[in-house]
This record gives sequence, structure tokens and C-alpha cells, in this order.
Amino acid sequence: MAADTVAAPRLSLNVRYNRNVEENSGEEEEKQVEILEDEEDYAELEPQRARPHSPAASNRRSFRATAVALGGFYLLVLAGLFIRFTLLQTRYDQLSTNYRQIQRKVSNISVEKSQLQDEVKELKCRIKEKLCPDGWTGFGCSCYFKSKKEDYWYGRRDDCEQRGAHLVVINNEEEQKFVTELSKDGQYWIGLQKEQSQGEQNPGEWKWVDGSPLTET
Repeated sequence: MAADTVAAPRLSLNVRYNRNVEENSGEEEEKQVEILEDEEDYAELEPQRARPHSPAASNRRSFRATAVALGGFYLLVLAGLFIRFTLLQTRYDQLSTNYRQIQRKVSNISVEKSQLQDEVKELKCRIKEKLCPDGWTGFGCSCYFKSKKEDYWYGRRDDCEQRGAHLVVINNEEEQKFVTELSKDGQYWIGLQKEQSQGEQNPGEWKWVDGSPLTET
């Protein structure tokens, strides 16, 4: 449907006038004067032209508004996620620091516990050395006795068991040196025995009387 239009008013007017100048020259002077009217005087008379409605333009405006709204929403979501991630990372760093500190404390406590156990063991050994029966020699946490009786290995083993002891079991180099010094005036049995042979493929192993295997080192 076409819209009605009204012609725009002219903003300038041309006025002709004649002036008789007969008194002086008898000539007729014709002048043309252009009168310019202020546009504001005709502002209210400016025609309002009807513009046809465009569905495509309306759709574009609606799409832009939706896009702007979604963009703002996504920015808010991303900002929230970033803040959340930053807080979680900070919390994780704090927990990691606390965990490492606890580990160091536990390690220090374990070392202190081991030192205390060694001190207690050494103290017990010193007390036991003083409490060894007459005729026994104390070393470390054990008491040692040299028997004057001559007998086979099984007889000496049985004699030790009757005394509440066992043939000597050498556990380390220091004890071996002590036993060697203790038995330098003769030959003595120690608590080491080889198991009976079970054939060529299994000739038997050396073991101490307490059941521990022989460590040649």
C-alpha cells in the first residue's frame, strides 16, 4: 500500500516589486528581493512520510539483541568458571603444601622413633651385661658362656638348651670378632649345622640353630 505524501513547503520566497522613480529620472526600477524564511517556522509543517515495515530489518535487530544477550551470558559464565578454577587451584596448592609439611613431620618422627628404639635397645643391653650370671661374659644384648666339657655338637647343643640358651649364632662382624677373641684359647662349637643331604641336586644348606640361613658375608 502506497503512503500519501505532502509536498514540502518552500523555504525561500522570491518577491518582486516595482518602484516608480518618476520624480527624478522617470525610470522604473525593478528589484527582486529574496526573502529567506527560517526553517524552524516550517518545522511543524514538515511532512511525515510513512516508511514501509521491513521484516528482514526487524529480524536482524532481534538477532543482534539475542546475540548480545548470549554473549554477555557466556562472558559471565566464563568469568565464574575462571574464578572457580582459581579458587580450586589455590586450595590445591595449600593442601599440597600442608601434605608436604605433614610428610616431613612424619619422617622426622620416624627418625626420632628409630633413634629412641636404638637408645632403648642399647640401654637394655647395658643392663643385661650387668645382669649376666657368674661365669658368663656380656656383649651387646647377649651373655656368652664357655663350657669346659668336651662333647659332640649335639651334646653341646642339648647342654645349652638345658641352661636356657643355645649355641652361639653370629649375626654381624662385631659379634664374630668377639666370639673369635673369646675362643682364642681353644676350639668351641657354634650353632651352625648343615642339613642332611637329599640327593646330589639338593645337598643341603647351612643353617643356624635359630632357623636363620647362613650369610657368608
